[in-house]
Amino acid sequence: MKKVRITVIRKVCHKDLMEQYENPIEHACDMQEGQVFIANGWERPEGLCLSAWESMSPFVMALAHGGGNFYDGWMKNPKSAMISCNDGFRPVSFLIEALDEEAE
Repeated sequence: MKKVRITVIRKVCHKDLMEQYENPIEHACDMQEGQVFIANGWERPEGLCLSAWESMSPFVMALAHGGGNFYDGWMKNPKSAMISCNDGFRPVSFLIEALDEEAE
């Protein structure tokens, strides 16, 4: 099983939707663009949002076990995926990449 790098690529805020539908929340998302996490195989890295993990964990699991080429060539790098969390108000896009390094 391999380690998997998870990089925060983009964070978007839909302020109009937040104002219309969301109750105010402090620290709803603490992810920062450029932030990097390393998954030890299929283990959720410390500090990675649980909601984001639930969206990406099937892809992390597949990549950690040598899978890839999702959706018949979707990504230029077949050992990667671009996944967004399921927060409709402030979605965060993550680049997930299998590393050559073995998980512990």
